[in-house]
Formats: sequence, C-alpha cells, structure tokens
Amino acid sequence: MSLQIKKYVLAVAMVGAIGLAPTWMFGQTQAPAAAKGPQWKDRMEYDLFVAITKDTNPKTKLEKLQQWEKQYPKTDYNTQRQTLLLTTYAGLNQPKEAVAEAQEILAGNPKDFTAQYYIMYFTQALYAQNQSPMVLDEGEKAAQAILANIGEPPPNVTADQWAKLRPDIELMAHRNLGFIAMQRKNWDAAEAEFKKSLQMHSNDGQVDYWLGTVIAAHAAAQKKLDELPEAMFYFARAATFDGAGGLPDAGRKTAMDYVQKQYKNYHGSDQGFSDLVAAAKANPTMPSGFAIKSATDIAKEEIAQDNAWEQSHPQEALWKKIKMALTGPDGATYFDNSMKGAAVPELKGKVVKLEPATKPKTILLAMDDGSGKFGDADATLKFEMPLPGKVDEGTELSFEGVPDSYTANPLMVIFNVDKDKLTGWTGKNEPAPVHHRRAAEKK
Repeated sequence: MSLQIKKYVLAVAMVGAIGLAPTWMFGQTQAPAAAKGPQWKDRMEYDLFVAITKDTNPKTKLEKLQQWEKQYPKTDYNTQRQTLLLTTYAGLNQPKEAVAEAQEILAGNPKDFTAQYYIMYFTQALYAQNQSPMVLDEGEKAAQAILANIGEPPPNVTADQWAKLRPDIELMAHRNLGFIAMQRKNWDAAEAEFKKSLQMHSNDGQVDYWLGTVIAAHAAAQKKLDELPEAMFYFARAATFDGAGGLPDAGRKTAMDYVQKQYKNYHGSDQGFSDLVAAAKANPTMPSGFAIKSATDIAKEEIAQDNAWEQSHPQEALWKKIKMALTGPDGATYFDNSMKGAAVPELKGKVVKLEPATKPKTILLAMDDGSGKFGDADATLKFEMPLPGKVDEGTELSFEGVPDSYTANPLMVIFNVDKDKLTGWTGKNEPAPVHHRRAAEKK
C-alpha cells in the first residue's frame, strides 16, 4: 500500500472515529423530548440530520448538509454540523473547503482534534495550489498541537482505537513538519523531521527524496561537500526502493537519473556507482562506514601517491616528465631551453640494440618511465671510444648524459655519454687477446 493510499484510509478511519455526532443520537426514531441541553428546532431538522448520518455518498451528503445550513442557519448542533461538513469535504477531496471549515471549528474550540488533523492532512495539497506561507503556518501549528497531545486519545476515540491510529497520525505529523521546514529552507529542522519519519516508517520513497534534497541543499549552503554522499544515498534509496511506500516508476526514474548525474559530478566518474545503488536498495539508512570519495579527494590522493612514487623512483619519474614535455606542443622549446647541452641526472633503460654489435660506440635504449612497459628505443647513447665487449638485449643500464638533439615522433633523444657515467655495462663475451707466441719463438 502506497503512503498516499494509506493516508486516505487513515482519513476514513478518522471520520469513523471522531467525525460523527455521539452514537446515542443515531438510534432515535423520533425527536427527543424537551430536556436541558441542545434541542432540535423541530422534527424536520432531526429527520434531516438522520438522513445525513445515514448517507454514505459524500456528494449527496454535502447537498443535505448545505440544505441543513440553509433551512436552519442557527442550530444547537452547530458543532456536529461543522464536523460533518469538514469530514464530508475531506471525503470529496476538497482541501480548500475542508481547511476553511476546520478553521471555523478551531475559532470556537482551539483544541478540536478533528480540525487540527485535517488542517495537517491537507497542508501539502493546499501549499501545492498557492505556495502561501499561511498554509505552512497553520499546518505547523496543527501538527505541533497533535504531537503535544499524542499520548492521549482524542474525544470519542477509545484507547484501543487510538493505539491503532496513533502511529500513522504521529508519522504524518513529523512528515508534514519536515515538509514545512523544507519549504522554508530550514534544512536542519527538515532533516531532523524526515529522519524521525524514516525511523517510524523506513520504506518511504518520497521522504527519502526529500531528505536527499535537504541534505544536499544544506551542504551547498554551508559549502560542506562532505555531506553530499549522504544526500546521494537517500536519492539512490528513493530511486531503487520499489516496495510498498516506494515512488511510482516515473518518480524512481527521475531520482535515478538525478543521482547518477550528481554521483559522476562528485566522484569524477561512474566507477563505484553500482555499489551505492546496491547499498541504498538494501538499507533504509546509510550504513556506517559507507563513503563516496570526491574527485577532489581522489586527485589529492593521486598527487600524494605520485609524489611518493617520484621519491622512491627518481630515474623513472625524471624520464616520464622529459617524455611528456618533449612530446607536448612546446617540446622543441623545452628541449632547447632546458635540456640541450645540459647534463641530465641519472636515467635508466634497457638495451634494444648495440652499434656495432661488439665494442659499440652507440647504444639504443628503451627508457624506463615506471610503466613497466618497454617498446621501441627512445634514447641513443653515443660514446667517443668504443665500449669493451657487449651485453645482451634487455640488459638494464643507467647513465648520466648530455642531450645533443631529439625528434618528437617517434621520440628519440640523442645523449653524449662519458664511459665512466655508464652503470651496468659488463662487457662480457669480449674476444680474448691473440698471442703470437710461435712467431716470437721463430725470431
């Protein structure tokens, strides 16, 4: 049963419990004899009253009530007539007329529960029609009065009846106070009331949506972006809960589209959104420890990780920066102003090719940028004197060199390197020197 239908059923129950005159009047077959207290003007008034109480059609019942007002503008039973008019307008779903009648009742009896109830009941409907602050004021006053006396059954309601009616009436009061505070942009009060509502009735898609709205509005007003994950949780709850009390399909789709967009804006991507949806569908309130990282926090973490990595991998980090600069739009300017002819701190890479294959004067390296991926050579080391022997392809070498020239695509940086600035060269497999012993003996 949706909350709207539940409220209608509650209204009908209230009519039955407190909306009618005392039951001793219903069983009379003739006008009562003269006595102290309220009296019928004549038998016709009494018969008209009986006809009204027996009429179950709100439309024809209202016609009879209006006839009663016209024929008997003054009656000893004005209170009963006002209450019947109020509950009949409510049955016809005429908020304006019902609340106007309720206000007339309260003018004579400021504590009349039936009048307070229907003013509270129709607050949202009336405010949707005219956005009048007075509607909010009257609705707040009625809800607060009901909550102030919630522990005691209203007149003509038994304790057993009240035990069944009270939870829904109390829930409606907190729900309406939250709605009223939300319209006034009193975000803290609205959040408190909506959370009370969800404690009493956890499956309420409309309150979930409202709660997400007020938390997000408060976060924006106070610039407390860390509150937005909680707002997104309740939007996601409104979007995913499809049981009794959930929003209609169109409302859930609207909520889902909204929260998905807000999540991406806040987090920087859709990654992890499915976790939010799953948590919201399974829990009426945000689980302890559940969090959504903002794009700003993620960026800060990445910067901190990058800084830590650069400190522990200085060679790889340096080449990564050089590579990015040289392949960028201002690569030539960067090379001429910052690299050419200036000694570069130690870098490292893996051997791709030796020229010549033994005792090379040139080494082509695939440089290490920390990615763990080695492709084509992107640095060339040139030596004045040949190196001894050779090393295998893939051997890791470190060096300090002076850049001489470069090409951007494909990237290739030419370094002049002194032999003593090269680390990792083993020079293995160098041919053994040839000894001409026999020739010496012959001499």
